Amino acid sequence: MRAEPCSDFPRTLSALRKEKGVSQRTAAAALGISQALLSHYEKGVREPGLAFVVRACDYYHVSADYLLGRTLDREGSMVDAEELYDVSLHKDNALRGSVMAQLNKKLIVNSVTVLYGLLGRLGCRELILAVSNAFGCQIYALFRELRSIDKGNSDSLFTLPESHGQDGAATVTTLQAMAESSALVQELREQNLSFPINDESLKREYPAMWQSLYQVLHRTSGIITRRLASHTYDE
Repeated sequence: MRAEPCSDFPRTLSALRKEKGVSQRTAAAALGISQALLSHYEKGVREPGLAFVVRACDYYHVSADYLLGRTLDREGSMVDAEELYDVSLHKDNALRGSVMAQLNKKLIVNSVTVLYGLLGRLGCRELILAVSNAFGCQIYALFRELRSIDKGNSDSLFTLPESHGQDGAATVTTLQAMAESSALVQELREQNLSFPINDESLKREYPAMWQSLYQVLHRTSGIITRRLASHTYDE
């Protein structure tokens, strides 16, 4: 069978409870329902009424739009993908300066486009969010490092003070997001979904981008191999 979209509400409801660090029994009591009923909601066996959704939003301090999977923002801010600027649509989107920067930008952008295309086919909101969190943390850390080259640069882009950008929190959060992605993929794997990814399917679905993905994967494999060899030698 083909891959079916993940049900957003049950996954989000379960994830919020686990994030809060409470058992189903505790959450059910606070929400005014039985543990069995909450279990059914979290598994997607039954759908709740509006009154429960309101109580759950208050209990977990999130918006209804977030709980129902209509936005990735917990406060409910809606982002329209059609309104976002897409640099890949423009032929004159070259970076000023280094040719190497231009080349690597294209390789990464094309590879990420393929990755999100595959994630979009799955339609699993929680997996898309976990992958996006991992990317976001890496961009955050790298951008903050670049900003620090010149001490006169404004720190207004960041809501966290400078000390928080240097204590490894972004790295830890990246690893946590990657671990969450792996756990979600494992859940999907156990469903025995038909989700073919091979040379032919990539060439067919992403004719202009698959070579970039292959180059990134090949180059990164070499980096990892050299790192492992160096680590073994050092020991």
